[in-house]
Amino acid sequence: MHDLPPNPMLYQVNTRVLMRRIEAALGRPAGFDDIPDAALAALRELGFDWVWCLGVWQTGPAGRAISRSNPAWQEGFREALPDLAPEDVSGSPFAVARYAAAEEFGGDAALARLRARVNAAGLRLMLDFVPNHLALDHPWVASRPSLFVGGGEAELAEAPANWIRLENGIFAHGRDPYFPGWPDSIQLDYANPETQAAMAETLLQIAGTCDGVRCDMAMLLLPDVFERTWAAQLAGRSVGEFWPDAIRAVRAAHPDFVFMAEVYWGLEHRLIQDGFDFSYDKALYDALHDGDAGRARSLLAAEPAAQAHLVRFLENHDEARAAAAFDWPRHQAAAMLAFAAPGLRLLHQGQLEGLRVHIPIHLDRGPDEPVDEAVLAFYQRLLRVLDQPVFRGGRYEPLAPVPAWDGNPSHERFVAAVWHDEAGPKYLLAVNYGPDRGQCRLHAQLGDGAIGLTDQLDPERYERDGGEIARSGLYLDVAGWGFNLFRID
Repeated sequence: MHDLPPNPMLYQVNTRVLMRRIEAALGRPAGFDDIPDAALAALRELGFDWVWCLGVWQTGPAGRAISRSNPAWQEGFREALPDLAPEDVSGSPFAVARYAAAEEFGGDAALARLRARVNAAGLRLMLDFVPNHLALDHPWVASRPSLFVGGGEAELAEAPANWIRLENGIFAHGRDPYFPGWPDSIQLDYANPETQAAMAETLLQIAGTCDGVRCDMAMLLLPDVFERTWAAQLAGRSVGEFWPDAIRAVRAAHPDFVFMAEVYWGLEHRLIQDGFDFSYDKALYDALHDGDAGRARSLLAAEPAAQAHLVRFLENHDEARAAAAFDWPRHQAAAMLAFAAPGLRLLHQGQLEGLRVHIPIHLDRGPDEPVDEAVLAFYQRLLRVLDQPVFRGGRYEPLAPVPAWDGNPSHERFVAAVWHDEAGPKYLLAVNYGPDRGQCRLHAQLGDGAIGLTDQLDPERYERDGGEIARSGLYLDVAGWGFNLFRID
């Protein structure tokens, strides 16, 4: 495998949906061994460094039964899949019944072979770790009930959506502080040192099967967040830090192992301080989704070294499809800002093809959708450019657009940056992130004398004077949601 660049590319796969598609093509049940080597090679050819296989762990009948019977979920299932059948509902992959590879896909041996093939293709394999909760039928529920948050009749009566009566007691469903519990889960008690030790051991076990993990809702284990969520059940017990020691233990055994955190509420940098390599950048996603150019510019003007730890995305299994959430002109502009920025660039299965239907994670089948050739062609061009060494490991310099002339405020919609390598500036990105035509000037040191600016996604080419750009600024006049990604010659 090649060395990981500072700004890697990750491709997320919904493994269960992929298996159903392969099954339909083969006319028989499919497993990890049926994922074609050619598909892995194609991802590497596009510039990806990682493949994240969501949903490889064993789930159980309890989770499937809840997914198939929960009335609150059925409308969303049928909206995504009008011809829904019971067998399409496989249950949430985050209701893990056992941290072993799903038997229906070939089990641990087939997963090990898949990892070897992924690595042979020049990629690394990322899997999931769900630290906050387990499935109702996980063996620990019967054998080690003290590892979970327990309650009594009063809690069950007061908040029946957050609690469940099982054979050996009343237990809390997994949840975050702001929403009802997930009914297919049972909450782990991180105020119990035995729980922390058991989950750290589980994490170490997972680390032997892959090259990195995406940690689901990682911020829920932060002591203050856990204490706020479960204050009534802690009865004065304190919650110790989990992530720093658990990450150190994994790295002692697997020095190059990579941790990616799903995190919200502005807590991304706390997870980085705890040892994570990357954490979700939901703030940038929200700014782009809302069309907030000023907020996007502020976020992308932050210290580049800090930005390098952020996960940039326009969709994933939780968010709406980018092709549905962003109209096409804004989709392209958002992609330029999200993916031509430092950090880990996450693209989701179906995003490159412009698929529009978000598949709920409880389903293992999505509708048949045509490929949007315009979307595919755009992403293919963009990925070719982003695979250049300067975007993988160069220096990112945000620029501050200024008015093109007095009284013209349209510069406020522009977001711009220069990428440098050891020889100097190589690429200039400028995006007018708004619906109306706008103008600005960009002051930058791009070199002396004649400068060639060749757009990498459009046939435009301009000749400018480097000294004039430094003194007066590069003048740009760009259509609404328009952008330029110039190679600097």
